[in-house]
Order: sequence, then structure tokens, then C-alpha cells
Amino acid sequence: MKNFGKLSYFAVLILIVIFTACNQKNKSKNQETVIKGSATIYVDETLAPIIEDQVAIFENNYDANIKLVSKSEAETLNSLFNEKASIAILARNLTAEELKIFQQRKINPKVTPIATDAIAFISKSNAKDSIIALKDVISFMQGKDVANIKGLVFDNLNSSTVRYMKELAAVSAVPQKGVFSFKTNDEVIKYVSENNNMIGVVGVNWLSQPSAATDKNIQNVTILRVVGVTDDKSYLPSQNDIAEKKYPLARDLYIINCQGYSGLGMGFASFVAGDIGQRIILKSGLLPIRMPGRKITIKTKSINDEK
Repeated sequence: MKNFGKLSYFAVLILIVIFTACNQKNKSKNQETVIKGSATIYVDETLAPIIEDQVAIFENNYDANIKLVSKSEAETLNSLFNEKASIAILARNLTAEELKIFQQRKINPKVTPIATDAIAFISKSNAKDSIIALKDVISFMQGKDVANIKGLVFDNLNSSTVRYMKELAAVSAVPQKGVFSFKTNDEVIKYVSENNNMIGVVGVNWLSQPSAATDKNIQNVTILRVVGVTDDKSYLPSQNDIAEKKYPLARDLYIINCQGYSGLGMGFASFVAGDIGQRIILKSGLLPIRMPGRKITIKTKSINDEK
């Protein structure tokens, strides 16, 4: 009987420990709201500068702590599929096949468009040409020789820029000759600034918001004007040319939220898509999904003022 009493005591104690642990876990989850708590967001490395700005302002306004993990597009997507991440920021929407993966898990991803970005071509500042034909870049991606292109320089073979250019050239892999890749856009800009006849392929955000380390290298590169495949005029990846759909390498940006509940991911997406977030995007040089409103104060004179 004494042994039975001891066993009962320990059983109750174990139940109390388990119950307390579950309560703590639920309490921790309940502490997260749309404007409060902690979250980890995976972001396509080509979009990192603008998202870092958004996070800084969001954390300044709310009791929130967001950890940004900057990865290639392929790595970011894999993190979502492997449930390592539940929030991601990409330069494309999910495909129908990718949506099925989440639907099988009873998850309906909330997709929020936030901006229109662009891919830019850059060359060393002493280059003779400041204009490049998109059809020449496509030909080079298809493995053909192009007189004015010695090589294409990408940030990462798993990046969104590589995927975009492969789709544009209708190829399944990049050519083995003349294509160079690094780990970051910073390294691409540095390499192009030091080598002649190399064409760098980078997210335009890295040029409009360079880091302190990259700024000196940007002084030695030129953003090339691009002639589209169906046009004979050249355009820059400027807000105006992107807005008028003239620049041929524009792409939309999305926040993919797979949390499955009203957490910080939903709050951050609403913030970026809202007035303050869209103003940050406008100031960065990208094109907002919706143009922030402007407040105009009209001063009128009264009869007494005129006397």
C-alpha cells in the first residue's frame, strides 16, 4: 500500500509537470499577436535591403521582434516546404503545384503583394556601351556567342534572378561557359566594378539602397538601359518606367504567410502593404503596389485677412 501511495504521488506529480509545460507553451503562443511577439521571416536575398528597412520601422512602432533570414529563392522556398519557415518574402507567387503542398497540410497560405521590383543589368563604368539588348542576353543564356558580352555574373545559381533569366530564355540550365556566380549581390557588384565586359545581374534594390561596403563599388558601375525584345527603345529600371510597364524586367514581390493563425506574419504583411510600408517602398526606388496618399493643406484668406 505504501508503494502504491508513492506511485500515485509520482503519477500526479508527472501530470502536473506536463500540464504546466502545456500551459506555458500555449501561453507563449497566445502572447503573439499581429503587432506583438517574435517571428522569423525568410527573405529572398535580392530583396533584403528594402525588407530590412521595413522591419526596422515595424519594430520601432510595435512591441515586436523579427528575425530576418536572407537566403536564395530556392532555399527560401525549401524552408517553407520543410516547415522550417512559416513566413517568406519572394519575387514571385506560389505556383499551383506548390499551393497543393500546403493544401494537403490543411494550410491556406495568405499571399500579400507588396511592390514591383526589377532586375537590373550593370557593367563597369568605363564600358563603351550603356545600352544592352535583352535579346542578346537571352541568346547568351542559350549558350550562343554574343560579341558585346564576355560573361554574365549572378549572385547565386539558386537565386530568383537566375530563375527569372532561365525562364525568359526558355532553358533548364545556365550555359557552362561565360556564367559566373557568387553568394551575394554585393559580390556581384564588386566583381563587375573590377572587370571589363562583364554584365552583372542584380536586384535593383541593391543599387538604390547600397550598403556602406557596396557604395564605393557602385561608383564604378553603370546601370545599363535595356532594349526589350518587342521594342526598339531603351529604358532604365526607374519607378516611372516600371510604372508605365516600359522596363522589360519588372517583377512583383509577395509576402507568403503560412502561419495558419493571426500572428505577427499577418501584422507585418498588413504594415508593409499599408500606408507607412508603401511610403518606405516608394522612397527606396521600387514601385509600391498602391500609391500612398498625399495630404494637401489649402490655406484660404478670410475677409478680415484682406483688410
